[in-house]
Amino acid sequence: MTDPGEEPRVDRSGIHIERDLADSLAIEEELDSNVEAPYRFPSPTRRRIAGWVFVAAAVIAVLLIDEGWVPAIGLLGLAAWNFASAWPLAVDEARALSKAGAAVGFPVGHASAAVTFQGIRSRPRWSVVLYSASEPPDQRALVVVDAVSGDVAEEPYVEPVERV
Repeated sequence: MTDPGEEPRVDRSGIHIERDLADSLAIEEELDSNVEAPYRFPSPTRRRIAGWVFVAAAVIAVLLIDEGWVPAIGLLGLAAWNFASAWPLAVDEARALSKAGAAVGFPVGHASAAVTFQGIRSRPRWSVVLYSASEPPDQRALVVVDAVSGDVAEEPYVEPVERV
């Protein structure tokens, strides 16, 4: 509950925290809504580094441990998974938003995208939420875009937004 004279911190444009309060609470940069800067999601190809670490650990296990082949098998299995799941992130957030906007039948206002992973090989996909450009929005959609090929991976889910 807020005091009658206090202005609400939540409105149609989102939740707002004053800069002084954010600084005094030492809010991490990832959670600070006052920080605005370009952001690039790290590519899953960096899993190859972990794959090589597992290969090196398997070699060390074989060389230094009696019957080191036993843990080496498990380590090589982990290495194989890391190499197999090191998909290139060929589609960035901006391109995913563009593809998703073209996949729906309404003009897009606000939109947001998040990376998710599908299947045992963890193929990256962008889950894009779109709102219509009308004020207030009367439609919203969820569009899944493959982050490797750029194709729309599933049929877009579109629903009306009830007026508040």
